[in-house]
Amino acid sequence: MNAEKPYNSYSEYFKQVFGGRVQKVSVDAGFTCPNRELDREEGGCLYCDNNAFNPSYCQPEKSISQQVLEGIEFHKKRYRRANSFLVYFQPYSNTYAPISVLREKYLEVLSIENVRGIIVGTRPDCIDENVSKLLAELSDNHYVHVELGVESVYDKTLDLINRGHDFQAVIDATELLSRYNITIGGHFIFGLPGETPDDWMNSIDLINNLPLKTIKFHQLQVVKGTKMESFYNSNPELFHHFTMESYIDFIVSFSERLNPDFIIERFAGEVPPRFISDSKWGIVRYYEVLKQIEKRFQERETYQGRLFSK
Repeated sequence: MNAEKPYNSYSEYFKQVFGGRVQKVSVDAGFTCPNRELDREEGGCLYCDNNAFNPSYCQPEKSISQQVLEGIEFHKKRYRRANSFLVYFQPYSNTYAPISVLREKYLEVLSIENVRGIIVGTRPDCIDENVSKLLAELSDNHYVHVELGVESVYDKTLDLINRGHDFQAVIDATELLSRYNITIGGHFIFGLPGETPDDWMNSIDLINNLPLKTIKFHQLQVVKGTKMESFYNSNPELFHHFTMESYIDFIVSFSERLNPDFIIERFAGEVPPRFISDSKWGIVRYYEVLKQIEKRFQERETYQGRLFSK
């Protein structure tokens, strides 16, 4: 825990690792995922729409080097102190390709000046021995971080949202990556259909036992045009409706029981308003939500891991 925050913050973690600010630059390397390929009619997970979070410079028709260079210029203008960068392979499953293709794409961005490493977003069922060996090889000279979409610990939920894998796949993937000393992050969604706040609180022990370095939380945001929008409109009774106030209380309570060694990347999600089908929060930026979360920690005189038990 750092002295300034009641939780382990991502920015402070980067300062410890790199000695200063480092900025993520997203790229769309043109990957897909097995779920979309095998089930084209359903189109993958119910909530899937990567356009909802892709920055403007991140377009697959451009080379990944061009995307990185444009992203670096964008962030240099936005954040004048930005001079070190991590390339974030973000949309879809960025380990779902032959090893030769993965190696080529990863090395292409790692050869760009001021790129310190890569963050690879993927699914747990797209991690195997060969992928782990490649990532371990690259980590000898660069920062390498794998971000796994876990979403839920409950198999019934993973099946309902057409995720295409079970929670055991998460356990297997994290154990394998951990054996190769790869830095692992996990992504979780609160608000998936059929789940309740009690379910999420009861999931903490399973989450705490995963060999994660970082963790990212999102409230469910129903994106226009997705299968989730149709399912939501047909089955509203299956969804827990967070107001911003109730979510803030929930996430602080959840964090109290969270492993204090985890680095928290995000407490909540942010999708451009034009993509949102039904928002109970109105138009609010993540930094505003974060301020309220930090304020609630202070009001409750609490901190990440205060109620943690092994």
